[in-house]
Amino acid sequence: MTSNNSPETQESADQQPLEERVGNRSQPPRSSAFKDFMGTQWAPSNKPLPERASVADHAARRRAALSAKFPGERLVIPAGPLKTRSNDTDYRFRPHSGFAHMTGLGVDHEPDAVLILEPLDEPAADGSNHEATLYFRPLAGRDSEQFYADPRYGEFWVGPRPTLQEIESEYGIRCQDLSDVEVAITKNAGPQALGGVRVRLLREVDLNVDALVDTSRLNTSVDLEESDSLDGQLTEALSELRLVKDEEEIANLRRSIASTKTGFENIVRAFPQAREHHRGERIVEGAFFAAARAEGNDVGYETIAACGNNATVLHWIRNNGTVEDGKLILVDAGVEDDTLYTADITRTMPVDGTFTAVQKKIYDAVLKASDAAFEVAVPGNRFRDVHAAAMKSLAESLDEWGLLPCSVEEAISDNGGQHRRWMPHGTSHHLGLDVHDCAQAKRDLYLDGIIEPGMVFTIEPGLYFKEDDLAVPEEYRGIGIRLEDDVLITEDGPENMSAGFPRTTEDIESWIAELSR
Repeated sequence: MTSNNSPETQESADQQPLEERVGNRSQPPRSSAFKDFMGTQWAPSNKPLPERASVADHAARRRAALSAKFPGERLVIPAGPLKTRSNDTDYRFRPHSGFAHMTGLGVDHEPDAVLILEPLDEPAADGSNHEATLYFRPLAGRDSEQFYADPRYGEFWVGPRPTLQEIESEYGIRCQDLSDVEVAITKNAGPQALGGVRVRLLREVDLNVDALVDTSRLNTSVDLEESDSLDGQLTEALSELRLVKDEEEIANLRRSIASTKTGFENIVRAFPQAREHHRGERIVEGAFFAAARAEGNDVGYETIAACGNNATVLHWIRNNGTVEDGKLILVDAGVEDDTLYTADITRTMPVDGTFTAVQKKIYDAVLKASDAAFEVAVPGNRFRDVHAAAMKSLAESLDEWGLLPCSVEEAISDNGGQHRRWMPHGTSHHLGLDVHDCAQAKRDLYLDGIIEPGMVFTIEPGLYFKEDDLAVPEEYRGIGIRLEDDVLITEDGPENMSAGFPRTTEDIESWIAELSR
């Protein structure tokens, strides 16, 4: 008999592939007796199939709109894989936004899944040029080793997964096992001139799917440079289809904004604890995160909790500073709903509940710029007009305070920009599944696009005076203020979806006082 410490055993262990070693801690039972016993005496599932979700019909219309843009072509839209956080632990899964929009699936559905729109010879009854099929890894049976031995996908480790029939019932999409996806992607693929099916891919979402498509293209002599352009057009289209939100998306955003308000209320109530902690900004961040996880899926992006001079750093997410009386704290945060739609709200608040005269003066200038932006955020104007209106207002305030080294007219001209020293970011961005939604849309539909009913975007002017900025009076230094609201465009003009948040200094002071009782 060979002992456990024998050279033969040690040599065998040393030869174990590296990718297998990450699971060495698990020590799963392997005996036949265990496997036989583990696969028996489980109660049969009597769970009824879920009812059709309200998002199903909206997602079908979105797929039909995408289908109309690419008739006769196979469209491949992956959800993306799990992402390793450290060694054998993963981040919580979130599918690619284009996949979520086309399927309606949210939360943690479904790692490694692929949506394929297969071209039809004749349009379907709903007018679509494609048949949609969702390929994913369904729930493994209790008699399988995956049930208890697979820490990434096994039910014993990560909980139940839906069956193919359950997803079909709830989301109205034909489903097949993920094991069939390779054939579905590559069958008859090739140059259209030779009778093949052109394949377009949402790239850089799942490297395994990228490799399948690229190998197929190489094997069928498809022009790879041309294919990159075609794939880019699919990415672009998926982004542009989200520029105008449907009623389901707007409802999702309203829910996210309501949850975000709960998070901000948590923050104000946490101010006393934050003031006592050496990293008070982390206390603020944690207070918001508690609401994000309780009310929604997660935060939509890393929370900015920036007190004092930290508020002049636009994307301050270290959140390791103190929270002190007499200073302002800028909090930029949003709850991501279970549907994956996120809010994006910023409020700047006095830690001790009262604005100083200088803080109020600067805040009121930002509020005035926000109001100017709201006035032009109407159907028929261009998206860029919103930013221009806010910038003109801020330039006028800076000029009034004697800070501009030139006239307002020169500052806001194409050759000027001096006022942007204190406001270098844009005033607005589209909002939805991504906090910066529709980012791959063409410039003429985004920045130069016409504002339409159903668009949702932010209005977020700010002023940022760094503590070492010698171009401003000393009393301004170390003050950063941003005011950000989420706006729905209607036929009648802009609706402030975040109107439940206080906007004026007086209302913010009253709000803090009420929550601090």
